[in-house]
Amino acid sequence: MGLSVALISKNEEKNLERTLQSIFNIADEIILVDSFSTDATLEIAKQYHCKIYQEEWRGYALQKNSALDKCSMEWILFLDCDEVATPNLKNSIINAIQNSTISGYLINRKSVYLGKVMKHSWQPDWNLRLVAKSANPLWQGDEVHEELVIKGEYRKIGGDLLHYSFPDLTTHLNKTINYAKLSANKYYKQARKFKISNLIFNPLFAFFKMYFLRLGFLDGIRGFLAAFSSFLGTFLKYAYLYEKSKGSEL
Repeated sequence: MGLSVALISKNEEKNLERTLQSIFNIADEIILVDSFSTDATLEIAKQYHCKIYQEEWRGYALQKNSALDKCSMEWILFLDCDEVATPNLKNSIINAIQNSTISGYLINRKSVYLGKVMKHSWQPDWNLRLVAKSANPLWQGDEVHEELVIKGEYRKIGGDLLHYSFPDLTTHLNKTINYAKLSANKYYKQARKFKISNLIFNPLFAFFKMYFLRLGFLDGIRGFLAAFSSFLGTFLKYAYLYEKSKGSEL
């Protein structure tokens, strides 16, 4: 049984080659749906013989479904351009697609934060990423979250994806702010009411959960920074919701 690897991209020259190197030797085809990158993304993709399709950006779920539709192999592995498959994961994938009797597999993702793999913060992070095309996979979601759904049974698989999402603090801060704005906008559209208690207590619990319940303190200063980012993101989410709510009253 063959394996298609599906990715979506826009200006991913800093990440893409690392990702493609990690899966090139197990992929029968690599599908890349690109939203008109202006950097070296496409040149890198061509070096790894990707099948490239350029389409306007329509949102994460729709872009990923477009990539899914273009896959021709029985098994599909979905990756983001800042993710790397470890050797153990690749061995598990090869074994799974050769011997599987189920429809999909959950893969754990570990964040590489400021140059180091986080062993506790943001853990566990299981995501359905390896699926049989016969299971009718479909991405669903909104501008904040998207989720892959299939028909049939799925279970966890060995090995990890390494997630290189935050190479520096500036990138992390910008992503935290952007995600908070998107989440606040989602809440506002859902007519969720702003509550001062959410602004005060939810950020504190977010820090407590990341730093203590998930043992983030064992990741050292990086664990503290990760927990603080969770505090900040939660605080900003409700602060932006307050801003939008007050603006609608003017």
